[in-house]
Amino acid sequence: MSLSEWLNVKRNISLNKNIKQVDLRVPEGLWIKCDSCGFLMYYKVLKKNLKVCPQCKHHFPTSSQDRIQQILDDNTWTPINGNLASTDPLGFSDRKLYGKRLSDMKLKTGLFDAVETGLGEINGISVALGIMDFRFMGGSMGSVVGEKLTRLIETATEQNLPVIILCASGGARMQEGMLSLMQMAKISSALNKHQQKKLAYFTILTSPTTGGVTASFAMLGDLIIAEPKALIAFAGRRVIEQTIKEDLPDNFQTSEYLFKHGFIDLIISRVDLKDRLSLILSFYYKKN
Repeated sequence: MSLSEWLNVKRNISLNKNIKQVDLRVPEGLWIKCDSCGFLMYYKVLKKNLKVCPQCKHHFPTSSQDRIQQILDDNTWTPINGNLASTDPLGFSDRKLYGKRLSDMKLKTGLFDAVETGLGEINGISVALGIMDFRFMGGSMGSVVGEKLTRLIETATEQNLPVIILCASGGARMQEGMLSLMQMAKISSALNKHQQKKLAYFTILTSPTTGGVTASFAMLGDLIIAEPKALIAFAGRRVIEQTIKEDLPDNFQTSEYLFKHGFIDLIISRVDLKDRLSLILSFYYKKN
């Protein structure tokens, strides 16, 4: 039942008291409440605003598929290495077998792993784009995430393209042990070769960006951009406080705190991101 149909039924009931047993429940997914300010809005309004609350500017989590539509020009996305998928090299098991966890994530998200990579255009400028998706095991970095990003960077180096990686991750994937930690060095090595050709590399840090991702390629960008109020960290707040035996500021590990202390270069709202990226890229590259 649509919103207009629901309102018409409710209006008819107020006029005709004989109508009984009418389902007046609001259709699921029609309205959504902002987690930050409590503002209740029509879901289509939120989606049209790129999942940014129109009242308090809170950035809702969003999928890699949505990010592609938000950042790239229409019909320019060409995925590469899309069929790479993780296996279970260690036979890892916690509350669930790692292999079973992977298959469940594939069914739930429609993704093969926690990153999508491909080529596209931003206002006519060709780019190589990697987008991490937090829905797939918290965006954790396993061997496939590392391999896909490395191949993306190598492709960009061969084709003289800028690389943009949008980060959203809980860090290295513990189910793959040392194999996941090796990806930090592998991606960084590919980025070094990319830099030697004097090609641009930008990172966009979203909430959350933590752990081994923060400790490697997320902080290696020529320009490091973050969304407003994003959680950006290496270790957890409690661990740091216990280690240094001091209380930390309330806004510690936020985009604004890191910007103030020089760890990131720009804070850009998702609504403005495409146009700002286009402007920055235009300093380096011409439109096709």
